[in-house]
Amino acid sequence: MVKKRKLPRPTEGELQLLGILWERGPATVRELFEEVNAERPVVYTGVLKLLQIMTEKGLVLRDERERAHVYRAAVSQADTERRLLRELSERFFAGSAAQLALRALEMEKSSDEELDAIRKLIERKAAASQ
Repeated sequence: MVKKRKLPRPTEGELQLLGILWERGPATVRELFEEVNAERPVVYTGVLKLLQIMTEKGLVLRDERERAHVYRAAVSQADTERRLLRELSERFFAGSAAQLALRALEMEKSSDEELDAIRKLIERKAAASQ
C-alpha cells in the first residue's frame, strides 16, 4: 500500500499564488508576477523562487515543455480549505466544527444567500444523522 505524503501547510504568499491559479488556471511566472504586482509590489525573482519552493513542496506542478514554464495548482481549493479549517478547528475549538462555524457567523454579517446555504447544509446534516 502506498502512503500518501502529507502536504505542508501553504504560507500566506503561497496561498496568494494558489488563489490565482485556482481562479485563472495554469499560468506562467510572468502572468503570476503581474497579477500579484497589481496588488502589492513584488519582484519577479521572488515570485519565481516561491514557485520553485511550492513545486518542491508538491503544491504546484510545473510544465517545462514550453520555453516559459507553466505552473498549475497540484492541490484543489476545496481540499486546501478543508484542511486549513480542520487545523483551525483542532487548534482553537477542540475539534468542534460547530464552534468554528458559530464564531465565523458572529464575526461578519452574512447575506441572505449565505444564510440560506447554511440552513440547507444544517438540514442535510440533520437528515443524515437520523
